[in-house]
Amino acid sequence: MKALSNMTNMANMINIEVNAEHRYTVSIGSDWREEIARITQKHSKIFIVAPQSLRDLLALDGTATHSIYYSPDGESQKSYETLVDIWNSLAAAQIGRKDAIIGIGGGATTDLAGFAAATWLRGIDWYAIPTTLAAMVDASVGGKTGINTPAGKNLVGAFHSPQSVSIDLSFLSTLSDRDFSAGLAEVIKTGIIADESILQLLESAEGVEGARAHSADLIAKSVAVKARVVSSDFKEGKLREILNFGHTFGHAIEKFNDYSLRHGEAVSIGIMYALFLSESLAQLPSTQTKRIAQLLEKYGLPTKVSVGTFEALFLLMQGDKKVRAEQLRFVGVSEVGKPVWFEGVERELAKTIYERILQ
Repeated sequence: MKALSNMTNMANMINIEVNAEHRYTVSIGSDWREEIARITQKHSKIFIVAPQSLRDLLALDGTATHSIYYSPDGESQKSYETLVDIWNSLAAAQIGRKDAIIGIGGGATTDLAGFAAATWLRGIDWYAIPTTLAAMVDASVGGKTGINTPAGKNLVGAFHSPQSVSIDLSFLSTLSDRDFSAGLAEVIKTGIIADESILQLLESAEGVEGARAHSADLIAKSVAVKARVVSSDFKEGKLREILNFGHTFGHAIEKFNDYSLRHGEAVSIGIMYALFLSESLAQLPSTQTKRIAQLLEKYGLPTKVSVGTFEALFLLMQGDKKVRAEQLRFVGVSEVGKPVWFEGVERELAKTIYERILQ
C-alpha cells in the first residue's frame, strides 16, 4: 500500500491529512501546551480529560474556561461509571455545543474522551493529544471512540473523529521500555498489512533504544497507512478491517487477563495467531511467520499464550465486533502487505491454531 500523498513536512513537523466524516490533520512533532492554547482560542470553554498518572506531569489547573477531569488509569477508565461521571462534570462546567473536549493520554483516554464528546449534546468537538506510542499510531487516529462492557472491549461506542490529533514526541521519553514496546506491536501490525519498510526499519534498529531514535519516522509511516485506510473506509465497511489484524484473538487474550497485559502485548499474541491462521488458509510462507516472531521477540513482546483455555477464549472471540451470523471472521495476510479476509473460520481450525501458540 502506497504512503499518503498528503503528507507534508513543515519546519520539522510532519502533517498527515485524514478525510473521514470531516477532514482533520495529524501533526507529528507539535508542542502540547501550544496546542491547548490554540484550541482555547477557538472555543469559549474546554474540558480536558487526562488520566491520574499524568496529573503531576501536566500540572494543569482549572480556570473559568478550562475544566480538568482526571480519570482512572488504564482500561478501567473506559467504563460506564466513569462516562456518567464525565457527563455530570460536563453539565457542572456548563459545556455547550460550541465548546470542546480535549483527551490527553493513552488510547484508553482518547477512546473515553472521544466517546464523551460524541454523546454530549449529541456530539461536540474534541481534540486528541496522545501520550503513548500506541495511542499516537492507532487509538487517537481514525475516529473510533468507545467504552468497554462486561461483554467485551469497545462494544459500546461511536464513530466521531477529532478536530485534530497533536503528537508531542517528548511524551515518549516518559514511557518505560515495556510501554514503548507495547506500542511497537501496533507499528509492526501496520508493517505487516501495508508497509514492509516499517518492518525493515525495526529489523535494522538496535533494540528499543534504536527504535526510539526512529520514533518520528515510525509514527509517520504508521499514521500514513491508517489515514489512507480510514479515508477510504471510515465506518469499517470492509477495508478498514485490515487495521484489526491480530486484534480478534488479541482482544480475547486482553479480556481474559482482565486487562493486566498491555494492549500491544495482547495484540502481539494475536498477530502470531493471525499469522499461523494465514499459513493454513492463505499459504503464507512459514518463513514470514518466523520473521515476524523474531521481530516481536526482539522488542520483548510475547508470542505465546500462557493462560486461558481454548473454550474460554473461543467464547470471547465470538463476542468480537467482527463476528457475523455467529461465524468467526479474521484478517490475515497471504504475504507482507497483502491482507486477506477469512470468513466463517471453523472451531476445530481455530483450536488447532490456538494449540500452536501455547507456551
